Amino acid sequence: MTTVGTSEAAAAPLASAIASPIRRPIIWLLLPAGLLAGLLLVCTLTLLRISFGPRYAEWNGWSLAAFVEAFSPYFLSIILNTIWLALVSAVLATVVSFPIALFMVRTSSRLARDLVLICIMLPMVVGLLVQSFGWVAILGPDGLINQVAFLITGEPRTFSLLFNTTGVLLGLVQTTIPLAVLPLVSSLSVIPSDLEEAASVLGARRLQTYRHVILPMAMPGIAAGTILVFGFNTGAFVVPLLLGGSRVSTIAVIIRDQMGTLSNWPLGAALSMALIFIALSVQVAHRHMGSRSRFER
Repeated sequence: MTTVGTSEAAAAPLASAIASPIRRPIIWLLLPAGLLAGLLLVCTLTLLRISFGPRYAEWNGWSLAAFVEAFSPYFLSIILNTIWLALVSAVLATVVSFPIALFMVRTSSRLARDLVLICIMLPMVVGLLVQSFGWVAILGPDGLINQVAFLITGEPRTFSLLFNTTGVLLGLVQTTIPLAVLPLVSSLSVIPSDLEEAASVLGARRLQTYRHVILPMAMPGIAAGTILVFGFNTGAFVVPLLLGGSRVSTIAVIIRDQMGTLSNWPLGAALSMALIFIALSVQVAHRHMGSRSRFER
């Protein structure tokens, strides 16, 4: 027994010496993410402090005037309009992305899958500024749509989809399709194709199969894509600025105006806090719904 105890005591330092070099690289791998998270936390706390300061004396006093003004009827309508635009664009992007993701998963042609993937990822490579100016060239009074309408009807068309909600929604949906497609592809790829055959054998129609089999099993990808698009579009700046002009205001555009042109840093910081609160609330609600559904199962 003494020999066994002595050998175990001698082996303990050796085991810890072997395990420590293995654990250290894993900890160091977390360092970049930890630095980024720490930097974001510092920026958030800085904005929080500025939001509680008086105008032109943000670091010298405390005041709730910025939050009172941020939740006035004018700015509250802009906040609600931003949430509505982000929600509608998230739903539309998910609806458009579902058949694309389904084609990428079900097609047997690797070339077709790669081509679709390249087309989907292209907006992630091209800057938002270039894409927005592309929409300006398409939707403007002398844009592509009006030119095609003139060639078909022979009459000049003067309608424009710029500087209104429709143009902003088109830009928001197009620029965020990759965020909705990729989670859907990941979710649909784990659904066995045999389930559709089994449902067909049991007499289910194709729509019934998608409603009762495919959609419920793809719901994690649908929810993830919708939340990603919603969170991205709540803070969208370039698309609403160029395609909405001064007629469609969002929180990000107002924050730019307050912190830039008007030099009202407390109000801009308060609106930034509202934007962060909206994004975090959606994430918390999603996690709560996910944990609740797993508990019910």
